[in-house]
Amino acid sequence: MVRLIGIDMDGTLLDRNGQIPPANRAAIDEAVARGIHVALVTGRSYPFARPAASELPSSVTLIVSSGAVERAMDGTTLARRLLRRDVAERVLASTRAHRDAAALVFDRDDERQIVFESMDWGHPGRKGYWARNQALIAQASSLEEALVEDPVEVMFNGFVDVVRPLAQMLQQTGPDFAVSLTEYIDRDFALLDVTAPEATKGRALAWRAEQLGLSPEDVMAVGDNFNDLEMLEYAGTPVVMGNAVDALKTRGWPVVGHQDDAGLAEAIERFALRQFTGHKNRDYTSSA
Repeated sequence: MVRLIGIDMDGTLLDRNGQIPPANRAAIDEAVARGIHVALVTGRSYPFARPAASELPSSVTLIVSSGAVERAMDGTTLARRLLRRDVAERVLASTRAHRDAAALVFDRDDERQIVFESMDWGHPGRKGYWARNQALIAQASSLEEALVEDPVEVMFNGFVDVVRPLAQMLQQTGPDFAVSLTEYIDRDFALLDVTAPEATKGRALAWRAEQLGLSPEDVMAVGDNFNDLEMLEYAGTPVVMGNAVDALKTRGWPVVGHQDDAGLAEAIERFALRQFTGHKNRDYTSSA
């Protein structure tokens, strides 16, 4: 019986305009009303995830920064899994050629949550992000100088053909950090998160389940990209979005509708809500 749903944000909860389709919101509301715990599991940091989740029930928890931090909707910190500063220093030293695509992310509540050195914010994949969030972004003369505390992550982004080999290189480096890759092929943009080993979506969702006294068989996960793979593998009920990368669609897991067609609502309806006696099936996609 599904008692916990882990939901990716971009590409799953949100449509391509960054909005929650009404059908997704209605399905989550009903799941919560039925006693199912809902956790948003995202690569976004808390300040960038919280506004997008403002329409959802207050009981929803936010597993952010690819599993590094978990907070309640009111901002209360439930867990932190930070990257050791010395490990971050080694990552920066080994990727100096990519400094113009790198930034540090910190778990802070002030304006210096993201610190960059020489990133070009005019890049087509970054312009919108900069326009929305520049108040939380600061520049440092060097990232090493800015590394005054353990960060949430070292983050890279840019064109897919640049970030993908960087991810492959880092994945072969060692066991003291985790590497999560997210690709948006349609706009030739990729995100790479280097976090603490335990700071992954899968491990964070497993921790949330343990706190609730649940086993993997009680957990459903819905996602669309490479960084969702571990939590999909953990969940007893993994569901893949119709807009997902092909690598997820070929694993034999159920595939639902596109993010713009409230595929998440379809997933919740089919695999979580129908388990309840007396639940009346709804056509969520008709109200998307």
